[in-house]
Amino acid sequence: MGIFVMIILFCAAVGLYKPHFLSLNSLRIILLLVPLIMIGAMAQMLVLVARHVDLSMGSMLGFSAMVAGLIYRDMPDIWWPVGFAVAIGVGTLLGLFNGLLVTIFNLPSIIVTLGTLNLYRGLTFIISDARQINRANIPSELKAMSQTSPIFGIPWIILMSFAIAILTFYIVKYTQLGRQIFALGSNPNAAPLRGINVTKVTLIVFCISGALSGLAGIMYASRWGFVNPSNTGMGFEFQVIAAVVIGGVSINGGVGTVLGTFLGVILLGCVAAALPLLGIPGTTQSAIYGSVILIALLIDRSVRQRAASSTTRSRI
Repeated sequence: MGIFVMIILFCAAVGLYKPHFLSLNSLRIILLLVPLIMIGAMAQMLVLVARHVDLSMGSMLGFSAMVAGLIYRDMPDIWWPVGFAVAIGVGTLLGLFNGLLVTIFNLPSIIVTLGTLNLYRGLTFIISDARQINRANIPSELKAMSQTSPIFGIPWIILMSFAIAILTFYIVKYTQLGRQIFALGSNPNAAPLRGINVTKVTLIVFCISGALSGLAGIMYASRWGFVNPSNTGMGFEFQVIAAVVIGGVSINGGVGTVLGTFLGVILLGCVAAALPLLGIPGTTQSAIYGSVILIALLIDRSVRQRAASSTTRSRI
């Protein structure tokens, strides 16, 4: 509810200064800004709840998009949905590699994914020979997914991102895997005693992170019509982390909701749409996202300290 109120207050404040911000056109702009972040945030939420973090999502997005783009460029007659399968498959393999490094060698996920962030970005340059996949190489059917659909003309990428959010809600709320992810994040030491296969659950969350990063990669090609090895997916991981922590997901694991993450993404979309109207440079977004993450971490720490103090007093 707090995040929802923040969205209302922010939109009202910007609307008073720039009334056309409250138009249907602005709503369409906001909705077109959120699909990629929405998909990534749902994956990052599961990773954080399991008491890990994935900093390589942007690089996995870029690498997956580049592989699909190269297929489109070198095999122009290929059936265009193949790109989805390729991007998601490549992303899943990259996520699995992250998970294997974390589980087999018992390494901190933040260190592992910080390394693979640069590894995957470097591989993107190598396989592409540092050349961009141009708009002419992207199938027109794929680009059309960002423009419309038979369902009230809402672009397919928006519908797909909302479908991913609904699927994530179902997994978290009604499946054994969802309960195991929360149990693992709440108490990693007690989870094995409850019969939870920690390695399996960890590998699954990293595979989901990779798969959804791959999906975001092919949707990036649809949204922008090109894939550049130097900037595709750059900073994507910090956008999704900002959205997730705004949505109330604890970086200490075990706490988080799909609805909160969804609203966090919408709030970031509103901010991104408002900045140009307010005359604020787009480069300022990085500073805003960084500030949001720091503030959210401080709030999370404060809440946990108060909860611990309250528990101690009740025991006394």
